[in-house]
Amino acid sequence: MEKSLQNAIQTALEEAPERKFIESLEMSITLKDVDLKNPSNRIQEEVRLPSGRGKEVKIAMFAGGEMAAKARNAGLEIIDPSTIEDLGGKRQAARKMANRYDFFLSEIPHMGSVGRFLGVVLGPRGKMPRPVPPPVDPAMIAGGLKDTAVVRSRDKITFHTAIGTRTQSNEELTANALAIWKRVIGRLDRGDKNIRSCYIKTSMGPSIKVEVANS
Repeated sequence: MEKSLQNAIQTALEEAPERKFIESLEMSITLKDVDLKNPSNRIQEEVRLPSGRGKEVKIAMFAGGEMAAKARNAGLEIIDPSTIEDLGGKRQAARKMANRYDFFLSEIPHMGSVGRFLGVVLGPRGKMPRPVPPPVDPAMIAGGLKDTAVVRSRDKITFHTAIGTRTQSNEELTANALAIWKRVIGRLDRGDKNIRSCYIKTSMGPSIKVEVANS
């Protein structure tokens, strides 16, 4: 499978014209014979990418006081907890916020408010904040997320996840794609026999099929 991924990534890079921005590379997987109406069968994984994401990750934290100062020192953006309820009443502003950041953290006391007022926006995007207990430095949690890819199927048989960017080498991208592939098939009852197809593409390039033995 490693060679198949490597070949598809190479072709995707070669066939996508150069853009004026750094394109991401995406992996698309379609399942078969999996009942995704049953939530326990859905794919919901966080995969540490061995070669990193290839770009800066934007992380925000709902925090005040000393914890906000720690988060700011770690390079995180701060969202004032007193604005949570107000944001919840402004759906468009809440959606913009949700799309602006890759991950969210929160002090534990604010988790309930975030769930109540922003859960409807953050939940479906898989972006509910990770709680940060008082003694923990948010920099530690943020550091782990900077190399993390979120793989979510929800109730759809086809799902996508980024494996890196064009700034990374084929070997680095292949290592990332292989890590995601192994995690996904490890969650399936029949492994790769539950995979219908797999494709690799750049953000705006053509989709290149990955040769999967059992597809």
